[in-house]
Amino acid sequence: METLFVALALILAGGIAGLCLARQFTFMKLVTIATTSVGCGIGLVFTLPRLLSGVAVPAVSYRWLHIFTLSFRVDSISLFFLLPIFLISPLALLYSFHYLGNREKKIRAGANYFFFAVLVAAMALVVMAADMITFLLAWEIMSLSSFFLVIYDYQKKATRQAGYLYFIFAQGGALFLFAACALIYSYSASFTFTGFVAIPDLVKLSAFLLVLCGCGSKAGVLPLHIWLPYAHPAAPSHVSAVMSGVMIKMGIYGIVRFYLALAPTSAVFGQITIVLGALSGILGVVYALGQHDIKRLLAYHSVENIGIILLGLGVGMLGVATGNKTMAAFGFAGGLLHVFNHSLFKSLLFMGAGALIQQTGTAMIDRLGGLLKKMPLTGSCFLVGSISISGMPPFNGFISEFLIYYGAFYGLSLPGISFIFSALVIISLAIIGGLAAACFSKVMGIVFLGEPRDASLSAASEAGGSMILTQFVLAGACLIIGVWPDYLVRAAFQASRAIPLIAEFEVAQFMPLMVNISRTAALFLFLLIMVTGFRKLLYAGKDCPQTGTWGCGFTQPTVRMQYTGTSYADSILDFFQPFVWIRKKYAGIGKIFPGSISYDTHAEDVFANGLSLIACSITSLLGRLHWIQHGNIQLYIAYIVMTIIVLLAFF
Repeated sequence: METLFVALALILAGGIAGLCLARQFTFMKLVTIATTSVGCGIGLVFTLPRLLSGVAVPAVSYRWLHIFTLSFRVDSISLFFLLPIFLISPLALLYSFHYLGNREKKIRAGANYFFFAVLVAAMALVVMAADMITFLLAWEIMSLSSFFLVIYDYQKKATRQAGYLYFIFAQGGALFLFAACALIYSYSASFTFTGFVAIPDLVKLSAFLLVLCGCGSKAGVLPLHIWLPYAHPAAPSHVSAVMSGVMIKMGIYGIVRFYLALAPTSAVFGQITIVLGALSGILGVVYALGQHDIKRLLAYHSVENIGIILLGLGVGMLGVATGNKTMAAFGFAGGLLHVFNHSLFKSLLFMGAGALIQQTGTAMIDRLGGLLKKMPLTGSCFLVGSISISGMPPFNGFISEFLIYYGAFYGLSLPGISFIFSALVIISLAIIGGLAAACFSKVMGIVFLGEPRDASLSAASEAGGSMILTQFVLAGACLIIGVWPDYLVRAAFQASRAIPLIAEFEVAQFMPLMVNISRTAALFLFLLIMVTGFRKLLYAGKDCPQTGTWGCGFTQPTVRMQYTGTSYADSILDFFQPFVWIRKKYAGIGKIFPGSISYDTHAEDVFANGLSLIACSITSLLGRLHWIQHGNIQLYIAYIVMTIIVLLAFF
C-alpha cells in the first residue's frame, strides 16, 4: 500500500510543479508530464501483477482531525479500476504537450496541470477508500478538481455555463450519496464497507436507489446525463478524454462497491440496473446520431457505453440473485472489461476530435470533409476507435460486449421474468451496436471522406507529434486486446471474484472459446493486410490517373451536394420520436425567384428540455416568493422564533 501512496505523492508533486514553474512554459510541461507519468507508472507496476496473481494488499488507516479515521483497502475490484486511472492519465498528459501550446495561457496551463494531478490522485483515493468517510471526502475532491478543469476557457460564456451545470450535478449527486451513507449508518452504526448484510432488505433497496442517483449522476446514467454534452465540449480534449474515459467510471465503481457491501439477494437490483442500462445505451446513441458538434456526439456515446456497462452489471446481479454462477461471472466480467475498453477507445476518440478541432478551428461535423487526405494518421486512429466503440472485431469493444452477450444467453435458461430481462439485454445490445455503427459511419464519412465543405480546411495538417503518438498507442492497445484478449479477460474475471458467488468460478474452461475468437480475429486482420499489400504490389509503378466520380451526366457537382450528418441520420431519428424532438427552421419558398433560403434542424434531448422546464418553474416560483427577503431584521428574527416554536411543537 505504501507504494501506491508514493505514486500518488509523485503525481501531486507533478501538479505542484505545474504551478511553480508555469512561467517556464516548455520546461514546466516537461517536468510535470515526466513526474506525473513516473507516479502513474509506479502505480501501474504495483497494480497489474497483484490483480493477475490475486495477492492481497494489507489495509491501512490514519486519524483525521482527531475525530475520523481515513481507511484504505485495495481488493481485486479496486485494483481493476486503478488500471485505467494509471494508464490513461499519463497518455492524456503527453497529448497535452502539443495540445496546450499557447504560451499566452501559460499560467492557466500550469493551473490545469495542477488540478489534473489532483483529479488523478482523488480518483485513485476513491477506489482505495475502505469506509464511507474516506470515500465521500475523495469523491468531493474529485468533483471539485474536475470542475476547475472544465472551466479552462472560463472567458467564454458557454464554458462557464457548462461548468455551473456540471457543478450542480456533481454536488447534487454527492447529496444523494450522503443520504445513502446516512441511511446505511443509521442501521449499521459503522462507516466501514462491512456489516451491511444485516440491514433490512427494504432499506438495502432504498440505499441502492440513492446510490444509483448519486453515482449515476457522475457516470452519466440517463436521465442524469445532461451535464455530459455540455461539459465535454467545453473542457480541453485531454481533460475530456480523462473525464469520459476514467472519471465517469468512478460512478460505476461506486455502484459496484455499494452493491458488494449491501450483498443483496433480490433480483430487483439487477432488473433496475438492466432497465437503466437499456435506456442509457439506446437513447444515448440515438441522441449522438442527431448531434452536429463532434465532442457533443462523443459525450452522448459516453452515455451509451455506460448503458452497456450497466447491462453487464445487471446480468451479473441477476445471476447472483438466481444462483447462476456462469451468468454472474460473465456479466460482471463483461461489464468490468468494458470499463477498461471504453477508457481506451473513448480517450482515443476524444483525442482525435481534439486534433481535428485544433487543426480546422471548428467542431461542427457538417463543416468538415475530406480530412483523411490532410490528416491521414489522425483519420486512421479515429477509424480504429470508431470500429472499437461499435463493438466490431477484431478490436477490443467486441470482446467485452461478447462476454455480456454470453452471460445474457445463459440467462435465457431462467424461468419467468428473469428470462424477459435476459432477452432485453440481448436485444438492447444488438440495437446499440447497430446504431453505434450507423453513427460512426456518419462521422467517418462526413468528416474524413468526400471533399472539404469549407475553404478554410485547405490549411489543415497533422497535429503535433505528442498528439499523434498517444493516438497510436491507444489505437494499438485497442487492436492488441481485440486480437490477444487473454490477460485482460483473466484480469476482469479475477476482479469479479470479489463477489462471493463467483469467488471460486474457474474461467479456464471458457478460455479456449476466447482463444478461438482471438485467432479468428487475427486471421481476419492478417487476410486484410495481405490483400491490401497484394493490391499495392500489383499497382506498383503503374500510372493511376485520378478523375472525378461519374455523375450520371451531371458534370458540375459542388461540395454542398454531399450528404450532411443531418440528412444521414434523419430517418433513424424519426423512428425514435417522441424520445427525440426534432426542431426545424424552414421558411419555405414563397416566390418564383426566391432569395437566400435556410434550413436548420436540431435534435433535442427530451430529458434536458424537461429539466430546463422544471428549473424555469422553480425559478418563477422563487421569484414570486422574493417578497419574503425584504431586509427587515425584526421580521427575520420573527421567522427564527416561529421556526423554533414549530419545531418544539413537533419534537
